[in-house]
Amino acid sequence: MRKFAHLAITTVGIIVIGLGIFAATFCLPVARAQKEPAPDVPDAIQAPAGEEVVLSVHASGSQIYTCQAGADGKFAWTLKAPDAELRDRKDKVIGSHFAGPTWKLNDGSEVTGKAAAHVDSLSTDSVAWLRLDVTSHAGKGLLANVTTIQRIHTHGGKPPAEGCDESHKDAETRSSYTADYYFYAPAEKSGTP
Repeated sequence: MRKFAHLAITTVGIIVIGLGIFAATFCLPVARAQKEPAPDVPDAIQAPAGEEVVLSVHASGSQIYTCQAGADGKFAWTLKAPDAELRDRKDKVIGSHFAGPTWKLNDGSEVTGKAAAHVDSLSTDSVAWLRLDVTSHAGKGLLANVTTIQRIHTHGGKPPAEGCDESHKDAETRSSYTADYYFYAPAEKSGTP
């Protein structure tokens, strides 16, 4: 009877070890392959070397503008804030984008950024593509280690061409827009076994 018990335990051990080898050989490369690739963008808005994409979202909403006088006394529409929903690849709302500019996810993490570089959108009636440097973090979650953000694939969002003059001072207008945002963090260094 002991022989059979020993044989059964040995067989179970071999199966467990075999499953571990299978998982290490076939499952881990699949997990690595699912990492989000960096988008193809002009050099001016490339993320710094050594950073990798940790999240990409699709934003849809508005760019809010107010009618203000510039230093030269001329009135023009001035960006006040974005107001957009952030959706994942399954079209599920996972956060929002608002004044700051700030991006806040439902997991409680948020970042605020500052524009560092821009290139014109491929569409002349759309807001520019941007690279933003993160200036502050809050909460723990997907955005906790983010250092760089890209805004690309923009559609719409520019202010109206007219309607801003002294008689409309402080008036507000919204321009619908969509864009994709890519969030980057320093690449994790893989250890050698």
